[in-house]
Formats: sequence, C-alpha cells, structure tokens
Amino acid sequence: MSATIRAIGTAVPQTTLGQSAVRDLFRSQTATSRLAQRLIGAAFDGSAVDTRHTVLPELDPAADAGAFRDVRGALVSPSTGSRNDAYRVLAPPLFVASARDALDRAGTAPETITHVVTVSCTGFTQPGPDLDVVEQLGLRPSVFRQHIGFMGCCAAFPALRIAAAFVDADPDAVVLVVCAELCTLHVRTSDDPDQIVSNSVFGDGAAAAVVAADGPGLRIDDFATSVVAEGAGDMAWNIGDEGFEMVLSTAVPKLIGEHVGAAVAPLLGDAPAAAVPTWAVHPGGRAILDRTEEALGLPADALAASRTVLREHGNMSSATVLFVLAEALGSGLEDGDPVIALAFGPGLTVECARLTVAAPARTELAGAASATVAADADADADATDATDTDPVATGAAVTAGRP
Repeated sequence: MSATIRAIGTAVPQTTLGQSAVRDLFRSQTATSRLAQRLIGAAFDGSAVDTRHTVLPELDPAADAGAFRDVRGALVSPSTGSRNDAYRVLAPPLFVASARDALDRAGTAPETITHVVTVSCTGFTQPGPDLDVVEQLGLRPSVFRQHIGFMGCCAAFPALRIAAAFVDADPDAVVLVVCAELCTLHVRTSDDPDQIVSNSVFGDGAAAAVVAADGPGLRIDDFATSVVAEGAGDMAWNIGDEGFEMVLSTAVPKLIGEHVGAAVAPLLGDAPAAAVPTWAVHPGGRAILDRTEEALGLPADALAASRTVLREHGNMSSATVLFVLAEALGSGLEDGDPVIALAFGPGLTVECARLTVAAPARTELAGAASATVAADADADADATDATDTDPVATGAAVTAGRP
C-alpha cells in the first residue's frame, strides 16, 4: 500500500498581467529613483515570466483604479491589516475552486474525504478557508482539518508528508491538500532590490491534490529535507507594516547550485540525476532553475514543466510545485516513469520528493488549464466589498499513462 496523489486541481484569479505592462507601471512611479528604474527593467525583463495572475485588477494599467493604484496611476501601499482584509475575502474562492477541480478530476465524492490539509503563507484569518472548502464542497463537518501557515514556497511538501502519513496509518483515509497564495497582495514600490525582484516574479494561484492509498496517479515513494544554514539570511519572510516582506538575495541561486546535489542524493541512491527524465522544480526564478539544471547535470528538457509554469504563472509560492507536477503530467508521462520534485523555502530549506507515475488505466489526473476565479477587490483598501463568482473550467483534462 502506497500513498498516491490521485489528482491535481488548479485555479487562478481572472486578471492576467502582462509582464511588460507591469514593468512599465512600476518604472513610471514618480518616487522611483533612476537606479531603481534600471533595476526594475533588468529584473522584469530577465525574469523569464510572460504572464501572471492577480486578485488585484488594478495592477493591470488598463483596468480601473483600486486599493493599490489610484486614478492618477500612482501605486498605493495599504497597511498590512488592509492587505490581510483583502486576503480574508479573496483567498477562499481560490481554495474552493482548486479543491473542487481536484475532486472532480479524481472522481472523488466530497463526503469520502477524511482529512483536509490547507497551506498558505500570504495571509491569516480564522475561521479559515479550510471551513469554506468543507462547507462549499459538501465535506463532512467532522472532517479532520490541519493548516500549515507561513512556511513559504516549500510548504506543499510538509503538507504532502502529512497526507502520506495519514494514508499510511489508515488505508481508508482520503486526504485533500489545498495550497493557495495571494502573493500580489504584498507588492509595493521600493528601491530595495529584493522587493523589486519579488514584484517581478510573484503571482497568485491555488492548487489542490487528492491523496489516497494506491490507485492511478503519482505514487509517493519518499521524501527528503535539507537545510542550508548559511543561507538563513538570504531567503526570509517577515511581516512589515506595509505587507509581508520577502528577502530573496542574489546569493540564493548560487547556494542552491552548491547544495541541491546533496539535498536530492538520498532520493537518487547510486543513480545519476540525469537518469530521472522529469524534474518538477519550484520555479522561484529563472536563475534558480538554471543553477539547479547545471548543478545536477540535467538535460535542457528535464525542467520543461518548471519553465512553462514560470513563464505562464510566475512564482505562486507553495502552490507552484503542484502546478509544475500538473504540467509534467500533461506532457505525457508513462506508467512507471520516475519524477523528482523539489522546492526551496526560508531556512534555507530544500524539500524533495521521489514520485512514480502509477497509471494502469487512462486517468484524468491534472488540468491542461486552470479554473479561473473572478474575485475583484473594491477600491477601498479593506476590500470589504470584494465580489466573487463560481469558477469556470477553461480547458480540457489531460491524461497520464496513455495506452
């Protein structure tokens, strides 16, 4: 008996941002220094991101003004409390939409879910979105609920570890893991290089996975965790007065390149990294993917799914690696194919998993396109008049384990 990811569902907000338009918006701010303008251009143009999604329509210069951009085109920096008020309203629809997509793709009845594990680091609220998932999807009120908060981009792995432990302890357990992040709630104008990089790569999105014993899907074989203590100050996540503050220094890609080999070694045994054809690497940024590929001696196509997600969605923190796994499955993996997944978080922490495609039958496992959620905030900073609609599926299902 093995814990298996039976299906992955995804959802994104309705507003799509073009990278060049957002770049020009940040560069046009009157308080931005000439040096910062050059840094903004370099960061946005070198990000390998084409589009991202956001719960803040006003970040699109062509849209109406809102809480983060006034009618003159000036970016506004709401308080942390106001940003969190927006999270409270705008996050639940994404949690629910991705969870619904995962259940539909797995063919799992909501009442059979025994455990719900939610993940988020971009906002806090109680009662939390886990109850929205339970109530709106018709899960049993008695379902076990666990939340993982503020662990950053690698937090999907602890969630999957917990899910696998539940399944290992009880073969009848069916666990719903839901990661949702509203990273763009924390954008602000700044001359600080770390904030500029954050503004250039982070987007919003949600992803969910149904984990149960055996069956078709992605079998979870093993996990590994490594901490690069010398990088503790190079990747950090703190709460400031004007949003959450990301520390993402230029040393991070170099540190990852130096240590990623040792981090994944327990999952490879004596095999070289290149023997695994598919790597689902969290696309924290283009340089991180480049350094990982170089350090492990991987062929150019090994990180294809990671680069596609970076290009189309940017970095959505904890949800991103599930998007990458969904993209990889959509590329036509076969029964028995190995996959190594990894992500990076504050610490500097490297979380890894070894997975194997288990698809004895044609299975709708992951979506070629995400569900979209309309959830637009009112112009008031507290976003208390935010509205949302039911998600609408935007693409056909893809299949894994083709005959």
